[in-house]
Amino acid sequence: MANLSSQSEHVSEADSALLDVELFLKYQAPERAIKRLRTALEGNPRSIPLRERMREICIGQKQPEDAARQCVALARLYIEREEFDSAYDRLLEAKQLDTRINIAGGLEAIRRARRPDLRPEANPVQKSAGTLVTLAGDLAAINIFDAIQVLENSKLTGTLLLTPDASSSAQPGTVYFNDGRIVDAESAGVTGEQGFRQVCEITTGSFEFQKSAEGFAPRIQALTNTNLILDTLRQLDEEKQ
Repeated sequence: MANLSSQSEHVSEADSALLDVELFLKYQAPERAIKRLRTALEGNPRSIPLRERMREICIGQKQPEDAARQCVALARLYIEREEFDSAYDRLLEAKQLDTRINIAGGLEAIRRARRPDLRPEANPVQKSAGTLVTLAGDLAAINIFDAIQVLENSKLTGTLLLTPDASSSAQPGTVYFNDGRIVDAESAGVTGEQGFRQVCEITTGSFEFQKSAEGFAPRIQALTNTNLILDTLRQLDEEKQ
């Protein structure tokens, strides 16, 4: 009974805060509306209505960084509810609002939720002999989306090589970058967006990035890396259903 009472109090507090916010906005006091929402979120941080309203107001008040943070928080909540379409939309919006924000954790959470059977264990990283490696790591410690974000932010040209564990059924994959933008991928004998879909299934093993002096012919024409990743994860979700 105590838990139900506590939950009821939180719901009432959230509803009350939303009513106050509408009143502040009516009288042209958006700063007070934001302050009221922040106070309410301290007591009820998992309230989707509160965070959605905060996101809307921050966008309206030209506060893109704060709005992006709300988008990331909302994506986590939607993932927990398995509302993946809403999570995709908020992650994409977060990146559009603030290109510097890291959404790799949200992308990986969606993939883990979609494939709960995958629980990778850390393995030693094997580097290619005689090859200059710019970035390398264990996919159990640094997921592919984190690696992609680093390469995008650094505007690097080259190939990201992914080698799955021997125990995995996944095939090795390669992602090609021009100035940080994904332009092609190859895995299991397929290229382009289909190849990238195969690459996104690699969750165990290691990766390494090798710089290239020359760019690659584009087979992938996505608007941004984030759009490509979210569209790919959405397609994989639809195939599973």
